[in-house]
Amino acid sequence: MTEAIVVGAGPSGRALAHRLLREGVAVTLVDPAPHRAWRATYACWTDELPHWLPTDSIAAQVNSVDMRSTERVAVRRGYTVLDVEGLQSVLDVSDAHVIVDRTVAVHPDRVTLRSGEHIVADIVVDARGITGRGARQTAFGRIVPRSQALPVLDGAEAILMDWGVFPGLDSQAPPSFLYAIPLDDNRVLLEETCLAGDPALPPSELRRRLDARLAHLSLTQIDDEIVSFGLFGESSPWRSEVMEFGARGGLMHPATGYSVAASLQAAEVVAKAAAAQKDPNDAIWSLSARQVYRLRRAGLRSLLSFDAPQTRRFFDTFAHLPVGRQRAYLSERENLSGVLTTMTNLFTAAGSSTRGAMIRSVLGR
Repeated sequence: MTEAIVVGAGPSGRALAHRLLREGVAVTLVDPAPHRAWRATYACWTDELPHWLPTDSIAAQVNSVDMRSTERVAVRRGYTVLDVEGLQSVLDVSDAHVIVDRTVAVHPDRVTLRSGEHIVADIVVDARGITGRGARQTAFGRIVPRSQALPVLDGAEAILMDWGVFPGLDSQAPPSFLYAIPLDDNRVLLEETCLAGDPALPPSELRRRLDARLAHLSLTQIDDEIVSFGLFGESSPWRSEVMEFGARGGLMHPATGYSVAASLQAAEVVAKAAAAQKDPNDAIWSLSARQVYRLRRAGLRSLLSFDAPQTRRFFDTFAHLPVGRQRAYLSERENLSGVLTTMTNLFTAAGSSTRGAMIRSVLGR
């Protein structure tokens, strides 16, 4: 017997299963490789970390990050890189009934496995990640010794975005930025990133750009990283017949690609609702949360409509906003007034061509 089925053992699914178990809910976790080690780099703003997450899951933290385009701005907001091995261990699911199989059908009260087995439960949650076509984020990164990355950091603790043009990049070409963050005391990830594209820049082009950007340095590569994932699902998650969670369930920010911290926060809320026999979906999708999600989707459409110079000017403007305004748009899922204020500030400060692109994108033209 099981009370809840969680399909998918990535960070969001495992976090939800973990918190459900802590609330005394019997969980069945289904995944074709539930114990596969995570290799991706997961990071978030430090103030997004849930109170229950122990320090074992933290690999590195900085007090501020640089945003660079035509100007250099230090954003005074803490940023955390998660220790993926530690995070996977902290999200203990040893008390769950784990089934190693692929799910072929998910219904509100049951799932069907490739083996032909049917599992029934009161709560069924699909946390398998985003599928389908549409806007994607892509990246190619190299992990190098910290000492060799110091010229890139140039006095900064970390670089969230560097949109600067460099030899080998046409200033009118679809833009990408450098992301440079410490993974621990000894290693730094240098990653060329396409924030959002439809189609997105392929990792091979981002690799070429990264090599061109760093051509003046002698770097010893420790490892590399390739990133490619969709930025939103097919429909509004609160309207889905089956409850969806994590990136699949609308907890990924559609204009930035961040999802892990939001999923960790929401896992606690959903688990408490389930334990109290309340609708878990209602617990995380208030009216304000739905409206904020729609506004963020509009923000993604605007980003996709910008040309390269407009993109660089837009992020110059964003970097100069007060940290509270940035936080509202990036992190606060239910702060409707804050998100509206931030978007209004950005629209007002943008040039006429950028404002025109925003309007056309929102109107769907």
